[in-house]
Formats: sequence, C-alpha cells, structure tokens
Amino acid sequence: MKSWDDQNRFLSRRVVMQSLFASGALAAMCPRALSQDTEAPPVSSKETIKVTKLETFLVKPRWLFLKIHTDAGITGLGEPVLEGRARTCAEAVEEIASYLVGKDPRRVAHHWQAIYRHAFYRGGPILTSALSGIDQALWDIKGKALGVPVYELLGGPTRDRIKVYAHGGSPEAIRRAKERGFRAFKTGVPKKRPARIVETPGFVEYAAGQFAALREAAGPDCDIGIDFHGAVPPQTAKVLIKALEPYQPMFIEEPVQCQNVDIMADIARSTHLPIATGERIFTKWGFREILEKRAASILQPDLCHAGGITECRLIAGMAEAYYAAIAPHNPLGPVSLAAGLHLAASIPNFLCQEQVSLGEGYLKNPFLIQDGYIPLPQGPGLGIELDEEKLADKIDHDWKNPETYDPDDGSVVDW
Repeated sequence: MKSWDDQNRFLSRRVVMQSLFASGALAAMCPRALSQDTEAPPVSSKETIKVTKLETFLVKPRWLFLKIHTDAGITGLGEPVLEGRARTCAEAVEEIASYLVGKDPRRVAHHWQAIYRHAFYRGGPILTSALSGIDQALWDIKGKALGVPVYELLGGPTRDRIKVYAHGGSPEAIRRAKERGFRAFKTGVPKKRPARIVETPGFVEYAAGQFAALREAAGPDCDIGIDFHGAVPPQTAKVLIKALEPYQPMFIEEPVQCQNVDIMADIARSTHLPIATGERIFTKWGFREILEKRAASILQPDLCHAGGITECRLIAGMAEAYYAAIAPHNPLGPVSLAAGLHLAASIPNFLCQEQVSLGEGYLKNPFLIQDGYIPLPQGPGLGIELDEEKLADKIDHDWKNPETYDPDDGSVVDW
C-alpha cells in the first residue's frame, strides 16, 4: 500500500493560455481568440497524455480509493474495491498498472477491453472490481481533460436531478432521514435470528409487522425497498413476500442467492412486487440471463464491481430493451456515488441511487440532498475532489466480512 504523495504539478497548455489571456498577449497575437464562445478545453485532443502512476489507499470504514496520475497534472479518482477484499483488490490494481502506465488514459473503452480480455480468465469479483475502479478513474481523467462532466460524454443528461435513497432500519431512522431530505429508503428483513428453510408464522408475522411500522413512519408517498440479501431460503422467501405485499415495498432485493436464476424467476412470477438484483453479478454477460429469464425487473449493478461506468452503461442499455429499470448498488464511498450519479444522469431507465455517504469528511464539496434528490454534478470528470486533510485520520483499515452462524445448530448462514 502506497503512502500519500504530493501530486506533481505541470505547466499545461491551459495554464499558459490563461496567462496570455491575462496579460493581453494572446489578443495581440490572435484577435479572434477573445471572441471564442466556448473556453478552450484543459488539454487539446492533439496533446499527448500518459499515465504515470496508479496509487491506492485503504480508507475507513472499508473502502479502497484509487488515484491515477498523468503527466498532464490531471488525476482520476476511482473505487476499485470488493467489500472484505480491499487488500486483494489493491494488489490486483498494482498488477494492472504495468499495462496502463505510459498509455493515453483517454482510450477508456480500449483499456477496458484490454484489461478484461488479456487476463484470459475473465470476470470474477476481484478482476472486475479492480477494473471497475480503474474505469471510473479513466472517465474522470477524460472528463477533466475535455472540461466536461462524464455524463456529457455519455450523451448528455436525461434528467435534471438524481433520486437517492437512505438506509433506515427503524421508524426513528426513517424519520431522521426524512428530516435530512430523503424521500426513499431501504431496509433489511427484520428478524430476531437467521431465516430457516421453512419458517414459523411467528417469524413471518414479526418481519411483516416491523416493515409495516417502517411504512407508517415513511408515509404512503415515500418509497421503501427491502433487501433479503440472498439470506432467505426460497421456501421462506415466497411466504414472506406474500406477507409484505399489502405494504407495497419499492422492490424485493435479492430474495434468494443469485446463482440460480431459475429460482429467482419463479419467485418473480409469483408476486406483483418488483424483484431487484445485481450487486453480486458482474459484467453484461452476468446480467444477460437475468433479463432473458425475467428474473428481475430492477437491475442493481454496482459500479465498483460490475465493470465500472463503461460496462454499467451497456447493462442499462440491455435492461431498457426488457423494460427493466436501473437502481445502482452502492454501499461504498463517495467516489462510487459520484460514478453512479453520472450513470444515472445519462440513462433513461434509472430508478433510484443507493448511498451510505454523501462525502462529508471525504470530499471538499459533499453532495447535497434537496427533497430526495441530488442535483446534477457540474464539475469536469466525476466532479469531485478529495479533502485530503480530513482524510488523513481515515487512512487504513482491516475490515472483514461478518462470520455468522445459526444459533440453534452452529451451521454457517448468510449475512
């Protein structure tokens, strides 16, 4: 793991041009220059840019941030992390660095193909998570080089603001989130112990009753999704979904583990509630079967796992053909959130964006909630800048996935 280094600063063409404008020298040399309607981009397309270094940082509580440095003084940000495997992802990024250093970072799609396909053993959570963070950072660089937000490079905005949701596991948490401006929420399955293959009426009644209390706190005009987290066996999932139907959840997320798409498709056919899935599915090839078998009508690709902005934009296009919506998954940091916002801004079938951090204590300008929405980012690239002074006490962590066991017989259970 590398330490924080001062970024190298270079005199770019833009700096020279600004100096000439300020001195009036440019007007004397080229009177037409002052009549231009648009500002010259920070880096001309004719100028070369090369990647000089890839730098990763463990960031509390469980994140991994990436900086891709260039010889033009432009730095791109990404989150190449898989929860509980941050150090492994950092090593994967280090291995990929030998390919990327010395190359032009603006060939984003080309680099995606090379990193993915030259691995020979394609896909998997580690490779695609490392690739995802690199892809985010390359888009950040390209947007900064051209002086425009990333969503402008994806065809321009399809909406004026981005709907986001907060996590709320209790009526009090939902009321506090509403006071902050949120109008959409997500919770887990309320339970006193892990769900069993066949459950008692008491288990189902408790879970449905607790969700009913959340619905009352949120009111009829707010959305609440419920995440089964793939930890409810299909036999119980069907019964529980039936009990939740009167409260109209926004979606049922990961009602069962994602490996058997046929079981999820069977559950989807048995209820009128939307089924959502995607946080543990990687690339367009992983989502293809979900769509073809109508296993979910809401896809939740994680921009830190599924292939970054490049791949998730393609997944959204596939979903549109099946009338499926996109609700980007994001239990990670503000860099991931920024990437999700640019994807959400550029696609027509966006539903809602997950977040756990708006960037307070991490970004110089954290995101703001306005009546349940975040305004479109306006800065070039991803439109964010790390606050390294506030980050100083958040460097390094050793977060691990929880290890959970059945209290009755000690067997391993999903968390």
